[in-house]
Amino acid sequence: MVDRRKDLVTMEGNPITLLGKEVRVGDTAPDFSVLTKDMEGYSLKDAGDKIKIISVVPSLDTGVCEYQTIRFNQAASDLDDVVILTISVDLPFAQNRFCSTNGIDKVITLSDHRDLDFGMNYGFVIEELRLLSRGIVVLDKGNMVKHVEYVREVTEHPDYDKALDQVKQML
Repeated sequence: MVDRRKDLVTMEGNPITLLGKEVRVGDTAPDFSVLTKDMEGYSLKDAGDKIKIISVVPSLDTGVCEYQTIRFNQAASDLDDVVILTISVDLPFAQNRFCSTNGIDKVITLSDHRDLDFGMNYGFVIEELRLLSRGIVVLDKGNMVKHVEYVREVTEHPDYDKALDQVKQML
């Protein structure tokens, strides 16, 4: 049975349904299987024993998603021992093009297009669109969830400062 959550998130003011298990602060982060922009498999263990910021976006080809990814790429310069993952359902080829065009060199972009494994394990799948909802998940070195935000309105920005402050407290 798939977890379905309504009335948690909207898109342009319209309620949408999120599929998958909602993660909460204090949970052990579930593993996931996604693809790198080079079509290689990637899972949570590949991020190692660093602090992790998982930036979840619907599509890199939209303004808010582009800004979110660029913002975290810039923040990465000041964050030693932190890995930043941006996950969307964009095809790996599109992610590669986006990174090349926008100078994204510190964030690892990952595609959940094949199986929606990340989205289902973390509760970010938008049932009506087969996209991921917007959000941020911060994990400590042991993969415990320290911060999670499911952005209430998908077209709006997450609270970047709150997520980054949580990371800085762990450094």
